[in-house]
This record gives sequence, structure tokens and C-alpha cells, in this order.
Amino acid sequence: MKKALIASAALAALSPLGATAADRTLTISVYAFAQDDFKTLVYDPFEAKCGCKLVVETGNSVERLAKMEANKANPVVDLAAVSMADALAASRAGLIDKVDTTKLANFTKLYDVAKDPNGDGMSVGYTFYATSIAYRSDKMKIDSWADLLKPEYVGHVAFPNVTTNQGPPALYMLGQALGKDTPDLKGPIEALGEKKDDIVTFYEKSSQLVQLMQQEEIWAAPIGRFSWAGFTKLDVPVAWATPKEGQTGGMNVLVLTKGSKNQDLALQFMDFWLSTDIQTKLAEKLVDSPANSEVKLSEAAANNLTYGEETAKSLKLIPSAVALDNRAGWLKTWNEKVGQ
Repeated sequence: MKKALIASAALAALSPLGATAADRTLTISVYAFAQDDFKTLVYDPFEAKCGCKLVVETGNSVERLAKMEANKANPVVDLAAVSMADALAASRAGLIDKVDTTKLANFTKLYDVAKDPNGDGMSVGYTFYATSIAYRSDKMKIDSWADLLKPEYVGHVAFPNVTTNQGPPALYMLGQALGKDTPDLKGPIEALGEKKDDIVTFYEKSSQLVQLMQQEEIWAAPIGRFSWAGFTKLDVPVAWATPKEGQTGGMNVLVLTKGSKNQDLALQFMDFWLSTDIQTKLAEKLVDSPANSEVKLSEAAANNLTYGEETAKSLKLIPSAVALDNRAGWLKTWNEKVGQ
């Protein structure tokens, strides 16, 4: 009997994440994007490593945060992937816990911008993206975000609607270029309103922009880097602008549900996702830009992603508190000055 117990203990010690993970279920809430790739590159390998079961719930941010709120007293999700602003909203609502980064072996490998995005210790960034201007380099030159409104260019510009993910960041940078960078974004929205009849379209889906540029209906549009690949395949010269005011963008983060009974396992999964190996594989498949600074990418992948220390340092992200506290006002001003 004693030998059997010793053998059992030895087997437990050899388990990658320890015997405590066995027969346990971790439930995660994530975006529906690229789930086949995530299953192959992240979920299945983690299950094999931990000996646990991973349950994946997908949906848009509104639906997923609403579910977390509805189950606040008895959480059904252990870890969630959300935007920076949604993480702050969840924190304000008491839905998430502080992340014990001492239990994340890969935390120190992250770019500084991803270590504590909201400055409250409640989230860790796993991917970010740059937002800048894709433009026809044979037709125009972009040195500033304000160049989009130049008389000779504005009639060939598509600008993101304020209701899109790219809308507020683009307005934020336009405001900086115009010297009107108040949190209410009133200055840049009014400037757009004055030019609204000249602008080709206030787009809602970036997928429509590639065709518009191919047909020469537009010469320029603010886009997220994740949309850049489609422009590189055009048979016309398109460049990615590096305006003097800088680039903006967005970040997605991982959070731990408050009251979850599986926080230790959730932290292990978080650390796995942030590892150099997993972040490299996701980046090479063009799924996510890496937040891990040790990731080294092929030239092809790097050209299609937000990549490198210089880029990470240059991003001017809208503070989450500014976004949460001003969203309703942005929409109101937009509807008044630009229209629906």
C-alpha cells in the first residue's frame, strides 16, 4: 500500500499543472473571431497540458458582459477576453478581480503598455493593434491626421462612423492634430461635420474600403492594422501613414471573474496564452498582434500586424475612463453635427 501511495504521488508531481487541475472545467468568454485557429493553437494544447476541460463561450461584448452581470452572485465564467474599456466597465460593476501577476511567469515579457492597461491591476493585455491611415501614396502625402481634411484630399476620404471601433480613436487623433483634443471630441466631430458633404462615406465595415480604393473612389481611410492585409494585395500603391501626431489603436485584455472558483486554473490559462510560444503561433497565423515582447516574427507576419517595441511605445490609446464617460456624448454630438 505504501509503495502504491508513493507511486501515485510521483505521477501527480509529473503532471504539467499538478493533480489539482485534473477533472476540472475552466469556462472562458471570448470574441467569436478566429475560433478555429484558437482551438488548434491555444485551447487544445492547454487542455492536453492541464488535463482539464475547457468550455468556450463566444459572443459580442455587450452580450458577454450582460451574462457576467446576470450571474454575478454565482459566476459561470472564469476568465474573459474583452476590450480595455469593457474591462474598466466590468471593474466598476464589481464583476472582476485583481490579477495576481506574481503567478504569471510571462508577465514580465509583456510590453509595458500591456502590463496594466487601465492602471488598476484588474486586467492584462494579450493583443493590441495600431490605427492609422491607409492611403494612395501616388495620389497624396500624409504627414498629419489633419491632412485628411485638406481641400485637395477630403473628397477622396472615407472616415469611420463614431459607432465603430475605429471611429473614436480616429477622432481622438484628428482632434490632437487640430489642437482640439478635449475628451468630448467636440472639435474633431465639428470639423468633420463641416466637411461631411465632401467625405465619400462614413464607413461602418472596413471590408468595403479595399474595393473603394481599388476603384479609386477613395484615396485614404483610417483603419485598424488588422485590416491592412487586404490593402497590400491591391494593384495600386497603398502606404501606411506615420503621422507626426502618432498612431492610436486599441487593446484587448484578459480578466478574471470575481468569485470564480477556478481562479488558479484561470491564471494558468492566462499565462499559457501570454507565453512566447503561443503568442508567436497566433501572430504567424495573423490572428493577433503579440503583446509578448520576446516574440520574433517573419517579415510577412510583421508587415501585417502591429509589431515591435517602437510601435508599442508609440500608440496613443484613448484612456478607458474617457471612453466610458463620454460615449453617449460622442454619439449625441455626432448625430447633431454629422448625422446618422
